[in-house]
Amino acid sequence: MFGLLARRLAAALPTLAGVIVVTFLMTRALPGDPAAYFAGPAATREAVEEIRRQLGLDQPLWVQFGDYLADLARGDLGLSITTGQPVLADIAQRLPASAELTLIGLLIAAGFGVPMGVAAALRPNSWVDHLCRVIATAGVSLPTFFTGLLLVYVFYYQLGWAPAPLGRLDAFSSPPPQVTGFYLIDSLLAGDIETFTGAAAQLALPALTLGIFALAPIARMTRGSMLSVLSSDFIRAARAAGLSGNTIVIRYALRNALLPVVTTLGMVLSFLLGANVLVEKVFAWPGIGSYAIEALIASDYAPVQGFVMAMAILYVALNLVIDLAYQAIDPRVRIEA
Repeated sequence: MFGLLARRLAAALPTLAGVIVVTFLMTRALPGDPAAYFAGPAATREAVEEIRRQLGLDQPLWVQFGDYLADLARGDLGLSITTGQPVLADIAQRLPASAELTLIGLLIAAGFGVPMGVAAALRPNSWVDHLCRVIATAGVSLPTFFTGLLLVYVFYYQLGWAPAPLGRLDAFSSPPPQVTGFYLIDSLLAGDIETFTGAAAQLALPALTLGIFALAPIARMTRGSMLSVLSSDFIRAARAAGLSGNTIVIRYALRNALLPVVTTLGMVLSFLLGANVLVEKVFAWPGIGSYAIEALIASDYAPVQGFVMAMAILYVALNLVIDLAYQAIDPRVRIEA
């Protein structure tokens, strides 16, 4: 186990190094001047140059990169000029909001996508299969911001079932005492059912928006994997032995079909963590996606670099979790470095 962890972490180091270099160069290549943005439209040229000097932007590129590496070695991701706070503190504050939204969205997608894929594989080319294809195609074809706006229009504006899309809690509620940063968990730990209900109501529509978008790849992968396993010789042997249909599907077919599904779940989760910025904007969700976009508009280098670094680290961690999940699902799988 520890050998696997060490090999995976060692293999991830070149990837992280490449992310650091590419992110640094790309942020400097973007149009816009953070010093001019920070100084304001009425600032003089001398004032802008002074701010550029204070931010270290007047130094050669290789000097800026060396300073950036030295800060990274100390665990310092820099200071955001838009918030005035350390980037690490901003990310630590906003990451739980994005993680909670993404995980709930993934649970919704997996909760519907896996059964849909299994049902479609058990009845190929039937009305169930065609219905699953239509739902999956519609989910992946509609942009997330359109789906979110449509859900807001129907469930908030027309029916009045959902609260106003104004963040994690309404204006009259207070956040629970922070333990994990997940409002659902923290409110339960505090025994505050009212806050739990309010947080769940605010979370429902944005999580459903992400879930609809992520449902398609999960359902399609489950269907394809189940069809491949159901046509295997050991499944025919199990049927010939007189095993019940539920035993064959759940104990033998589904378990063997889960490996590519687990890979898909990991890929979808890592994608949603960085790509849910439009959903966060629609629902005024205070996550790291909206934080990175606001910094990008302001040409604020440090938050953008910190966001990409956080996503790279999370991606490496997710791949490691997937490798460990392989062994838990099927001990016969041997993972080579």
